[in-house]
Amino acid sequence: MVRLGTAPAENAAKAGLPRHVAIIMDGNGRWARSRGLPRAEGHRRGVQSIRDVVGHAKAIGLEWLTVFGFSSENWSRPADEVSELMGLLKLFIRRDLAELTRGNVRVRVIGGRDNLSGDIAALLIEAEEKTVGNTGLNLVIAFNYGSRDEIARATKAIAREVAAGRLGADEVTADLIAARLDTAGMPDPDLIIRTSGEQRLSNFLLWQAAYAEFVFVPDYWPDFNGVAFDRAIAEYLGRERRFGGLPQKDEAR
Repeated sequence: MVRLGTAPAENAAKAGLPRHVAIIMDGNGRWARSRGLPRAEGHRRGVQSIRDVVGHAKAIGLEWLTVFGFSSENWSRPADEVSELMGLLKLFIRRDLAELTRGNVRVRVIGGRDNLSGDIAALLIEAEEKTVGNTGLNLVIAFNYGSRDEIARATKAIAREVAAGRLGADEVTADLIAARLDTAGMPDPDLIIRTSGEQRLSNFLLWQAAYAEFVFVPDYWPDFNGVAFDRAIAEYLGRERRFGGLPQKDEAR
C-alpha cells in the first residue's frame, strides 16, 4: 500500500503520485439493496466512505481530491431521497468542517448555485470560507454539478464579454474557456475513479478529463476504502501517459 507523509505537493511529486484524483462515488443504492437495507442507509454509509477516503488522501500526501457528491440531474430523484441527501450534506459539513479545518484541508465547491436553497448555499460558502487559508489537501466537492451546464455557463459568460466588446472573438481560446469553468485555477484530474463497476463519466468533468486516466472498480462506494484507493493509484502508476505524443522509447529512435 502507498504510504507517505503529510506534505501533499512535495510527497506526491516524490512518489510520482497523481496530483489530482477525482472520484465518481457510485453504488450506494445497490449496496443497500444487496443487503436488504433502505437506500437511505446506503447514502449514510457512503458519507462514512467519504470521510475514510479523505483521511487516506491526506495520509498518502495527495494534493487534490474531487468527489462527485450530487449532480444537477439528481434533482429528478424521488423527493424523499433528495431530502435525505440534502440532510446528509448538512450533517457532513456541520460535523466534519471543524475536523477538516484542523486537518489543514481546504474545501472548494464546484457546480451551479443559482437554484440552491438559502441554507444549503450558506453551508457551502461557510465550508469554503472557513478553510480558505488551509494549505494541505484540496478537497473539491462537486455539488449540483453537471459538466455540460458548467461549460454552457462558461461560454455564456464569454459570449456576453464578446457582445459587450470587452473581448474579441479571436481571443477565445481553450485556455480562456478553462479559466471560466468552475475549476479555474485547479489542475486537471490525472486519475478518475468510478466505483460500482459502471464505466462512464455521467456528465462529470468532461472538459477537464481530456487526458485523464480512468480506473473502474467493482466495489460499491460504501465498500471503497484505502486499500481500494491504493490499488487504483497503483494501476495508474503502471500506465504510460503520452498526452497525444509518442512513448519516450519511440521518440528516442
